[in-house]
Amino acid sequence: MELTINHTTKNFEVLPENLEALIAIELPEKKKGIAVALNNRIVPQSFWAETILNNRDSILIITATQGG
Repeated sequence: MELTINHTTKNFEVLPENLEALIAIELPEKKKGIAVALNNRIVPQSFWAETILNNRDSILIITATQGG
């Protein structure tokens, strides 16, 4: 199974159960300041747990950073 995450194809033996599980895998240390789009549609964080992933979905993960 594969997902495109930030324009990079990643293969999974088994897809993560939902968007929340994927974020936990991709950004285990980060809890805030994350925005996610699934197939070019923004998914509010309150819907991550119920957003099921499918083979060949495209996910864009953006994280806030500090600096100037």
